[in-house]
Amino acid sequence: MTPMKKIFLSLTSAALLSLSASHAFAALPTGAKAPDFQLQGALAGKPLTFSLQQALQKGPVVLYFFPAAFSKGCTIEAHAFAEATDDFKKLGASVVGVTAGNVDQVDEFSKLECRDKFTVAADPGAKVAALYETVMEMKGKTLSDRTSYVIAPDGKILLSYTDRNPESHIQKTMEAVKQYANAHS
Repeated sequence: MTPMKKIFLSLTSAALLSLSASHAFAALPTGAKAPDFQLQGALAGKPLTFSLQQALQKGPVVLYFFPAAFSKGCTIEAHAFAEATDDFKKLGASVVGVTAGNVDQVDEFSKLECRDKFTVAADPGAKVAALYETVMEMKGKTLSDRTSYVIAPDGKILLSYTDRNPESHIQKTMEAVKQYANAHS
């Protein structure tokens, strides 16, 4: 193998590793300050304005970004968060889902798939997802990646977790909320 070919293969391998690693963790790390935002959304199909600052005044916030309402993985994740919402509330936390995909369907998604349990907010153009550095490209569209955050009332990120598989997001966020609740009880 020529020296140039070795260098090329080495650089290619490094580039591939960095690309795969970029999806392993959310870009905003634990300990960072969560960007404040307001978005239009719905709870139980009823339109509302969600304000992170207002929600944090009541306790920790479980903020999860998902690609698109009514897609298979996002529906699985919404059902799991709906089932866990009462447990989050018992620990003083609220849940909000945010999507940059099919933003015109958040009212219906909040009613059907989120089972009237938590707010779903629309993020047209993935502007808030970009603030949280959790965007992805899919079929030529910029969408929110599947990332969950737990944010303390002071705005500090307690958990930052990205995984395209929806299964472990509830477990990870619940563990972080329990740790926070135990430390502040």
